[in-house]
Amino acid sequence: MPKTPQAHEAHILDGHPTNGTLMLVADLLGSLTGYQDEKSGALFHDVHPVRGEEARIENSGSVAFDFHTENVHHPLRPDYLGLLCLRQDHDQIAATRVSSVRDALPLLADDEVAELRKPQFHSMYPTSFTRDTTGPRPSAGPHPVIFGPADRSFMRFNSHNTQGDHPQARAALRSLATALERVCRDLVLAPGDLVVLDNHVVVHGRTAFTPRYDGQDRWLRRFYSLRSAPLWAQRMMRHPRVLPAMTEIRGVV
Repeated sequence: MPKTPQAHEAHILDGHPTNGTLMLVADLLGSLTGYQDEKSGALFHDVHPVRGEEARIENSGSVAFDFHTENVHHPLRPDYLGLLCLRQDHDQIAATRVSSVRDALPLLADDEVAELRKPQFHSMYPTSFTRDTTGPRPSAGPHPVIFGPADRSFMRFNSHNTQGDHPQARAALRSLATALERVCRDLVLAPGDLVVLDNHVVVHGRTAFTPRYDGQDRWLRRFYSLRSAPLWAQRMMRHPRVLPAMTEIRGVV
């Protein structure tokens, strides 16, 4: 392994064997997919701390990162998310936190679940999608946080970016966050461990850790897998596997 990079998009693993491994897993689940707005459409994301961005709520930070659906704002959110550990943090304490909506919902009152099923929530674009823009971050919605059959529910939620339109909606979000915390599982990944998450059922996060910027910091690789991109999106793609920018597709679905 080379040293953990300290800058964005270092590309030091171009051609690395893990590319083939992750592509194989992603394509078994669906199709390896990137987003034009995020990391210029990269298909493999290097997740590591970047000096000066410790407090950012994204993969370059090292503060605690609360539960979120990946790309919560996007109409074509990944169906699956994969995280491969290349190197642990120095203290071997940083955990990937995962929590299932299907474990959490039984802890909520019926009226809270009913609120979460209403299309009365908005989710701001994550900062990883707005690095090159100025002004307030745009948001997507209104949308429900919980949807699907009662016995096979799905979730669209980001504790940092999803907001309710009314006091009852905001109270339901707080109850959901508490329930997700109660059923959370912490996974301390060791080098070679790969965790694959259903992005519509499971939210994930990260505990805090202390980077040293000595070339041996925590380093994960991430991929997205999409079961099927609609034909209109495929015909708008400028590059194979990379979904168009939000400015091109916002409001389509």
